[in-house]
Formats: sequence, structure tokens, C-alpha cells
Amino acid sequence: MLKDSYGRDIHDLRISVTDRCNFRCVYCKSADPKNYFPHKNLLDWDEFLRLARIMAGLGIRKIRVTGGEPLLRSGIVDFLSQLSQVDGIQDLALTTNGYLLAEMASDLARAGVRRVNVSMDSSHPERFAAITRTPGSYERVLKGVDAALEAGLNPVKVNVVLVRGFNESEIVGFAELARTKNLIVRFIEFMPLDADHAWDRSLVVTAREIFETIHPVFPLAEVPRHEASETALRYRFKDGKGEIGVVAPVSIPFCGQCSRIRLTADGKLRTCLFSLEEYDLGGLLRNGAPDSAIEEYIRSVVYRKEPGHRINEPGFVQPSRTMVYIGG
Repeated sequence: MLKDSYGRDIHDLRISVTDRCNFRCVYCKSADPKNYFPHKNLLDWDEFLRLARIMAGLGIRKIRVTGGEPLLRSGIVDFLSQLSQVDGIQDLALTTNGYLLAEMASDLARAGVRRVNVSMDSSHPERFAAITRTPGSYERVLKGVDAALEAGLNPVKVNVVLVRGFNESEIVGFAELARTKNLIVRFIEFMPLDADHAWDRSLVVTAREIFETIHPVFPLAEVPRHEASETALRYRFKDGKGEIGVVAPVSIPFCGQCSRIRLTADGKLRTCLFSLEEYDLGGLLRNGAPDSAIEEYIRSVVYRKEPGHRINEPGFVQPSRTMVYIGG
């Protein structure tokens, strides 16, 4: 089992397989192709699989594949199928913008993906299309959500990053979506990972505000967490189906139970979303390091995992990588 110096069991790995995206969101630097990693810097599928097998041997049990938009990368379904068969991996999930999900959901389920998260920052079709700079994107993403439900990818979660003055007026609308489609809608507090480094605490819509907005309209009851390391506060609707989650890294940090590490598309290991340091596993692979050396390096890096993200401390420094280059 991987453990850090604070005694936390590390069993959850996020793998970003690409920084490319088919949306051109107004707030994201991936909108400009000149910001993409060179193709030669991206790990290939065999390299990802080798690292996944090494980490599974060290105690990783859950893997979530992210991007960029992971469904854009050629060979993704076959990769996921092989990843799901890695000895020791008990849960394989995917985060996507949903644009390609309608045509791929069944293949993903057959490949061994158990769950999907779909990123949606607006419940208004026109606003969603304006954000993504992709006409018709809202309707297509909703079709993807429906296809995922039909394919048995359960649960389907819709991730909504809330930013004050931008989309906090849509909280109740998203709650209605959760009820209508029997989804889990997860509201995520705005974090300092934006491309323009314009984050400010005043822009954060807190977990308390989210609850107090929904509860008078649709009464909520708290749902116990399955594991201490779960990131979301969970609520069910007292009178119907669907669920609300609130991920509150700013107002209610959950670092003390963190079980996660991240592998970027260019092969860097990150022990925290907000790490200022990263560790070049891809370089070790390509320089011929044996598995035993990579295992020892991963153990030593994970042991030094940060106690927390320090967002609420005066000396906090935003990481230079934005979310699309770390992996959502």
C-alpha cells in the first residue's frame, strides 16, 4: 500500500491522457492550439499502461481517466479496455465534456468503464454554446448523458464549477436536472486553477450557499459518505430521485483524507492538484529505468505528499499549470 508521511493511504489515481479538447471554452487556454503539448511529449498507450500496472502493484485501486477531452484521443476505447483488466484495479471511471459520449457510451461500458462524470457549467443552451464556442453543444451533451444512463454507466455525475456573477443563478436549474434525469449533479467551488490567474475568493460560491439555495425549493437530506476520502458532501432529495453533491475545497477542505495522486498527459506525477512540484515518470520510462526503480521513486514521491493545498493560507501560490494541463 502507498502511504504518505501523514499516514494517508493513497489508492486513487487520475490519469490525463491528453490536453486537447474539442471545445474552445472562453476561460481555457486549450482554446489556442499553440498551447498544446508537442505530440512527442505525450505518453503513448503502452507507457500509460506500464505505469498503471506499476502503480496498481503499489496499491492503486481506482483510476479515473481525464483530459483535456479523453474521448478525442485515438485508441481510447482499447486503452480503457486494457486498463480495466490491470490486476488490482477495482474501479475505472472517466471524466468527459460529453460531446462524443452519445456515440461512445456503449463502447465505454463494454470496455469496463463503470462511471462517467460530465462537465457542464451552464444549464442554458445558448449560454453553454457561447461558453464552449460550439453551436449545438448543450443538446449534444445532454444526449450523451442520456446515452450513458442507458448504457449502464452508473452513476452519471454532472460536474458544475460555480463562479459568482457567472452561473450561480443556475443552481436550482441544475437541481431540477438532477431530479428529472435521476443524476448526481456535483457543484464544485471555483478553485485557483484558471488560465488567466484571475481567481479571487469573492468569486467562490460556497457549499453553505449552495445548500441554502436548493434546500428551500427542494428539501435535501444528507447522504453518508461511503469512504472518508470522498471529496463531495452528498444530499438526496427528500421527495424524489436524483442527488446533489458539493465539492468544497475552499470552504471545507478535505485534504486530511486525500487518497489521490495524478499523472499528467506528458508523464508527470503530481501529488496534489495544487502542487508546485511534479515528478517526471515519463522521463524515467524513456531513459530505460526498470520497474523496480520506478516503484521506489513513486514510493519516495508519494511519501512526501503535501499535507494540504494551502488555498486558505496567506502565502498560497497558484500552480503554473492550469486544470486542462493537469487533468480534470
